[in-house]
Amino acid sequence: MSDTDIRQSGNADPARPAKRKKNALSDGQGRLAAILLSPTMVVIVVIVGIPLLLSLREAFFGVREQTNPDTGRISKYEYFAGLDNFTRIFSNPTPVIGNFGQMDRLVNSFINTSLFTIICVGLETVIGVAMALIMAKAFRGRAFVRAGILVPWAVPTIVSAMMWNLIFNEAGVMNKVIGQHILWTADGLPLFWAVVIADVWKTAPFIGLLTLAGLQTIPAEVYEAAKVDGANAWQSFLRITLPMVKPALVVAVLFRTLDTMRMFDLVVGLGGFGKYSAETMSIFAYLEATQGRYGPAAAYAIILFLFIVLVSFLFVKFLGADVINDEETAAIRAQRKRRKAGRATRSPVRRTITSGDLP
Repeated sequence: MSDTDIRQSGNADPARPAKRKKNALSDGQGRLAAILLSPTMVVIVVIVGIPLLLSLREAFFGVREQTNPDTGRISKYEYFAGLDNFTRIFSNPTPVIGNFGQMDRLVNSFINTSLFTIICVGLETVIGVAMALIMAKAFRGRAFVRAGILVPWAVPTIVSAMMWNLIFNEAGVMNKVIGQHILWTADGLPLFWAVVIADVWKTAPFIGLLTLAGLQTIPAEVYEAAKVDGANAWQSFLRITLPMVKPALVVAVLFRTLDTMRMFDLVVGLGGFGKYSAETMSIFAYLEATQGRYGPAAAYAIILFLFIVLVSFLFVKFLGADVINDEETAAIRAQRKRRKAGRATRSPVRRTITSGDLP
């Protein structure tokens, strides 16, 4: 062996692993992830980001008219209004008569939006979970049952609204079934419940579909072990099914909550405009924009946007809605918590030793 070979072999450290060249196509991370996500991010920026910025700008501007003294023509110009569009919402209320008597139109639409969200999502969750339990059973004709349950969700919303408009018509099927004469599509409390029925019929299969995906990940051995231990069907549902299907169910409820809070086309297709008993904040902002009041309309839209952001934050904070479902990120977060807890437990010992060593 030559001296050069000895020097080269002596410099090599067998304990140190060889450096691996980074590859952008390895592990599905880094540049590859950015490349794959870039088309989606571009679409989100164009469809969501730009309109949001334009609405935010419009909310702080107003329109004034001025007359040209030479020609006598009236021209309009924009000016920076600051918070005037937001303050006018509360300083100049528009009283309307809704389901709970006379109140401000913004408050009425806010209450309708909140009630639609709570009632519809609550009913859809219960019915959707029942649908998922039925679709998860093994029986003859299960494929046809699954297809039949998922058909309402596949129907476009405006088509569903027009169909339910015919059902809830004065001479429609609903009045003939119940044997009464109720003006479902007129401005009143029946219209509110008609919208609830139509929305639950259409979107409960969505929660059922996501819940079914969570049910299929539960091993059958878990239910067999619970049956051996003497657990009945209700106990198995509470102790096994609900905890293990919670991640999928919470995400489904979150998506449905955000979708219901911006309800527009179902109410318009079923009852039309100007029905204060079912008017939502989206409809209110749209009507303001169609009447040329773009500043207040943008302010209403921003208020609705902040309301949706608040509800999303509360969902993620208190219910643990893991929308991304990234196991690596969750593992890193858990490791950071363990390190923080370890530092918190070791810090008093270090302080004690340090103070004891002082003269």
